[in-house]
Amino acid sequence: QVQLVESGGRWVQAGGSLRLSCAASGRTFSSYNVGWFRQAPGKEREFVAAISRSGSRTRYADSVKGRFTISRDNAKNTVYLQMNSLKSEDTAVYYCAADTVILTIRTGADEYDLWGQGTQVTVSS
Repeated sequence: QVQLVESGGRWVQAGGSLRLSCAASGRTFSSYNVGWFRQAPGKEREFVAAISRSGSRTRYADSVKGRFTISRDNAKNTVYLQMNSLKSEDTAVYYCAADTVILTIRTGADEYDLWGQGTQVTVSS
């Protein structure tokens, strides 16, 4: 079974940058689409970005388009989320998740079946 571990979250000032990592165990990681989601206090978990198995296709939420970039290195079993021009509204716990079922990139949190424990990102204005 694949396990996902996020890292890289921390406090940062508005306008700054962070790179989150999602490291996976298991040799089948490259078989899965992977998404990043976030959840702010009192809010529902929301889609941020997703990437296909090969990394050739990506999708982004409108709120992060042009600021965030998702990428993956299957040789390292790792997916990254580069976050630039951070805003206070980006403050949330960020989760990576794998979709082990469907090949089409999906954006619904309930469509992903493997989740990491999350990493906190705090953006201070």
